[in-house]
Amino acid sequence: MKKSTKVFLWVIGVVLAGSVLIAILIFAGGTEESEYDLSGHGAKVAVVNLTGTIISSREIVSTLQTLAENKSVKAILLRVDSPGGGVAASQEIFEEVESIRDSVKPIVVSMGSLAASGGYYVSCGATRIVANPGTITGSIGVIAMFPNYAKLMEKLGLQMDVIKSGKYKDSGSPFRQMTEQDKKYFQGVVEDSYDQFLNAVAKERKLPIDNLKKFADGRVFTGAQALKLGLVDTLGSFEDAIKIAAKLGGIKGEPVVVEAKKPRTLADLIFGDMFSRLHIFEKDFIEQPILQYRFSQ
Repeated sequence: MKKSTKVFLWVIGVVLAGSVLIAILIFAGGTEESEYDLSGHGAKVAVVNLTGTIISSREIVSTLQTLAENKSVKAILLRVDSPGGGVAASQEIFEEVESIRDSVKPIVVSMGSLAASGGYYVSCGATRIVANPGTITGSIGVIAMFPNYAKLMEKLGLQMDVIKSGKYKDSGSPFRQMTEQDKKYFQGVVEDSYDQFLNAVAKERKLPIDNLKKFADGRVFTGAQALKLGLVDTLGSFEDAIKIAAKLGGIKGEPVVVEAKKPRTLADLIFGDMFSRLHIFEKDFIEQPILQYRFSQ
């Protein structure tokens, strides 16, 4: 066998072996089961991190349910550092937080640097909301953004032929200009979603809806401003929020603080956070929902 042929076969073998290894690592690290290390003696405050854009509620809701069922966990601290995200996902997390608060155990929100729009929505269901003075929060509102490639396609000499069952079926398509009818149609959807947000905040924060409307126009506030407006309960650090959660959970003395995070996989150990960064890129730029409770940074 020629030397060049041997080298070629060797390269092919290495590529195939590497591909199989990467596939195994990806699947090994892709589980969404809620397995958390809650070991340790004593009454616990469990910390759950909600960070980044809210695309799906599945993992965070599963985590909260697991902690709600664990008898050694006397209180949950939800650390929110998020600009918000999808309307439905934010609502589902809010409903789970509210359910735990009302029927299971106290759940305290500790706001990080940013807890805006959907990040604020999910916080409203908590027993207590703790913000830092410099936290950026609020942004009560809804946004829908539609890319438009119509002029680019025209320059390239391309067009999209569409067969549809009704006049609104391709509304929001990036391949044509949006009509006034389209805009009116989507404005109605946005306004209805906004009313849902507004009513949830008014109910949970016990604020007259007419007063709330005066500043629930998408603007953001610092934690100190939000406290004056009645959007949060108190100002404090993460450590302050831990103490509040422990007290509400009836814990005497120093609580055992555990962080609810998944155990590291083999893929994590070898590749670090490369896969998680790719996952964030995918979620942020490919799978974004059109209708969002989100602060646009």
